[in-house]
Amino acid sequence: MNIDKNEMEIEKIGVFYHQLLIECQNVRKSVNQIERELGYPRNALHNYKNGRSPSSKRLLELSEYFDVSPKYLLGIEDSKTKSSIQEFFEGLNAFEKQEMSRFCHQWLMLQSFMINNG
Repeated sequence: MNIDKNEMEIEKIGVFYHQLLIECQNVRKSVNQIERELGYPRNALHNYKNGRSPSSKRLLELSEYFDVSPKYLLGIEDSKTKSSIQEFFEGLNAFEKQEMSRFCHQWLMLQSFMINNG
């Protein structure tokens, strides 16, 4: 069984904390800055370093802050977000998807017309 160094580090600190650190890097902020902005006590996020999972409330707050899905932060999904539009579309049946497609096509044609004749 081969486990690379990165996988060993993730296992050591926990998936949630690893994902949290990635998102902190993406927004170019420290964990302490995020804590202050969200009104968390000092070291509240550092406490997840030992593999503990966040409460559902904190998980939702952080997922909204970083604009990622809670499942992504927990390491359940690889995709950061799934747009609500995509979720809505996937919930439609075949007929509704065709209607949506027609509507979108008509809307795009109208937008093009307005731009060209604006």
